[in-house]
Amino acid sequence: MNDESQKEKLRQHFARRVTTQARVVLDTWQKIRDDRSQAPAHRDDLIAAADKLVRYARRFEMDSHAAAGELILALLTDWHQDTPLDDAKAKALEDATENLRLSTQRRTDQDTSSAPQQYRRTPVYIALSNEEMASRLIRQLEFFGFRASAFSASADLIEACALSKPETILMDVSFGGRDNDGIATVEQLQEQHDTPIPIIFVSDEDGSIETRLRASRCGGEEFFYPAVDPGQLIEKIETYTHGNTVEPYKVLVLDDSRAQAKYMETVLKKAGMTAHIITDPMQIIHALEEFSPEIIILDMYMPGCTGMEIARVIRQQDRFHSVPIIYLSAEEDVSKQLHAMSLGGDDFLTKPIDPKHLIATLHNRGRRARSLLALMIRDSLTGLFNHTHTLHLLEQEIVRARQKDQPMCFAMIDIDFFKKVNDTFGHPIGDRILRSLSMFLKQRLRKTDHIGRYGGEEFAIILPNTRPGDARNVLNEIRERFSELTQQAGDREFNVTFSCGIADWQDETAQALCERADRALYTSKEHGRNCVTLAET
Repeated sequence: MNDESQKEKLRQHFARRVTTQARVVLDTWQKIRDDRSQAPAHRDDLIAAADKLVRYARRFEMDSHAAAGELILALLTDWHQDTPLDDAKAKALEDATENLRLSTQRRTDQDTSSAPQQYRRTPVYIALSNEEMASRLIRQLEFFGFRASAFSASADLIEACALSKPETILMDVSFGGRDNDGIATVEQLQEQHDTPIPIIFVSDEDGSIETRLRASRCGGEEFFYPAVDPGQLIEKIETYTHGNTVEPYKVLVLDDSRAQAKYMETVLKKAGMTAHIITDPMQIIHALEEFSPEIIILDMYMPGCTGMEIARVIRQQDRFHSVPIIYLSAEEDVSKQLHAMSLGGDDFLTKPIDPKHLIATLHNRGRRARSLLALMIRDSLTGLFNHTHTLHLLEQEIVRARQKDQPMCFAMIDIDFFKKVNDTFGHPIGDRILRSLSMFLKQRLRKTDHIGRYGGEEFAIILPNTRPGDARNVLNEIRERFSELTQQAGDREFNVTFSCGIADWQDETAQALCERADRALYTSKEHGRNCVTLAET
């Protein structure tokens, strides 16, 4: 490798470090923006992340990132610890982070062939007897943003786990040469950690019940026989990584006793939940609109009205019809408890409240509520938003773009020759490609972007606060990378491409915006597919 090539490789490496740190800043700001009540708790994290970004950017001569980071730090110095974030300061920080976002997530680096890839900081470890399969998996995992390492000896794997706990381990049952050597290795390394590492076991032989029980007892989440192809394994690895960490439940508490409300807030925050406390029942409508809770806790008896009356008011609003409502009261009369629940409640907890009982109830209700909501708004195959909810989100983002006078883009994606893929390789392979593209999009787009399965092999993407040129650059980079991803069907390998059409919002209806994006998509198809077209304004 000549000197210029070496310099270019180093430059790209440094660019990745800076942009990865920039995304840490953006993610931290997103937490603050999503829940202003918790803003002071994340202030120090944002300062530390911005300071690290500035140091990296200055060292690697990435001036736009350094300037954006310095502006964020300057604004944070005026925001004192434990002080609420006021609207003016929030607006200034939003503008500053937007400058950083445009430099990081919506601009293709002019001096490189592709935008820097963000890799997860925690690794995935591969321990397979088949070294060729391990190498192929690592290449595929890199496309999905994972940092993966392969091992050929148990001692090396155990040492690596001691130094850096992985997100998950893909382990061959016979790793080490003999039956169940892989399980024995896992048993040994799990002893090093307080919490178990999720293990995905693969085997060339159908394991006996004794083998499968032993694998399960040492942290085995999956047991694959026969060994499956890389696409299926990557889907499972994605399931057990920290990238899928459950978001905290948003709990609204209405209790007229300030002491009781404060106690509830402390208990909920200690359990990792996001709490919003009100003591005046007349504030309930405003709190619902502002906080959008996933679970509601109501005191049964309050001055002026009862919890049952408040529950009926809440249930009259369609979007809160399925939100769990839990009553709190010293009432021990079972008939009265049942009557209260018949008027809109889901559970009844008797004061004094046992914190463990409360948290267990909230987790159970929260999980069920999220599962039901997912069934209503998400596509069962890909986990993306369904057609109806995608259009609902588009309407919401149009309102937000108009209010804030911000740009917004809407993109439509269609997998090229998808019918041919289904006809040639079968529908299960086609379904896997749909899931693969959905995962690819989720990992490469922002959390604030909305991705939906529009129908069949069509996907829709809503890009808030994004200019058309930036949307084209990002989606074109995703298109190029996805086309390089090797798809597997038995012993056969092939590649899949997609076409894309983008329309930027021109103060128009959602339907008009969709139609322009759709026309741009068909233009991409007419121009030979595997390209991105920006709609004419």
